[in-house]
Amino acid sequence: MRRLLLLAPIALLSACAAAQDFGSGVGAAATAPLDDFNLRREYIPTVLLQAEANPYDRRNLNHCSTIAAEVGRLNEALGPDGDEPPAPDGSTLGERAADAASKAALDAIRDASTDFIPGRSWIRRLTGAEQHSRHVQSAIQAGRVRRAFLKGLGIQRNCAPPASPSWFRPRGASQR
Repeated sequence: MRRLLLLAPIALLSACAAAQDFGSGVGAAATAPLDDFNLRREYIPTVLLQAEANPYDRRNLNHCSTIAAEVGRLNEALGPDGDEPPAPDGSTLGERAADAASKAALDAIRDASTDFIPGRSWIRRLTGAEQHSRHVQSAIQAGRVRRAFLKGLGIQRNCAPPASPSWFRPRGASQR
């Protein structure tokens, strides 16, 4: 509790700077124990579950457009690929500093809300929360592998991005 009182000024400053993001993050950080007791589970998108089942599935990938569509679904679930340049967000140094302070405050609130649980690691194991967390990470990794496989397939078929990495330039006319 003392930790929360010490963090209140940081939270207020961050809330003023990035009120909407911080406000939505406080609820998630404060309810983090629900994840530990397996009362709330992180949603795994279907595209990641499919990738986990068979990351090298080549069915229906005969055209660059279908490869690009599949890469798009994976980008939606995973966020941009590592080969993509960061999107210019036009934020100022002050806004980036406020975002960093907001994230630090949210991490502190999340830590404080889970620190009071005695034997937290055992509770996570007994409730199945740890197993679900591992499943989420496995699905994310499979999605990354699938996206890399698809982009390699796109290079092989001379497809333009996003069916291939952003740096790839197709020779001549690309396949449709």
